[in-house]
Amino acid sequence: MAIRIKARYENEMLKPLEKLELEEGEEVEIEVKKNPVVMLKGMIKISNKKWVDKIIESPDLEPV
Repeated sequence: MAIRIKARYENEMLKPLEKLELEEGEEVEIEVKKNPVVMLKGMIKISNKKWVDKIIESPDLEPV
């Protein structure tokens, strides 16, 4: 089973932004991707961050 969630890195820990349906002690595999919008900051003008996030997270786009 695979799920996709966002998390925030605080105090050297990843903190999920939503509840995870996991058993105590369950092991998971984590793939860390930086938000491409944040990486582009200052390179292009973004007028609507939510709209850009939707485009970038689209499953139709191929990874760069």
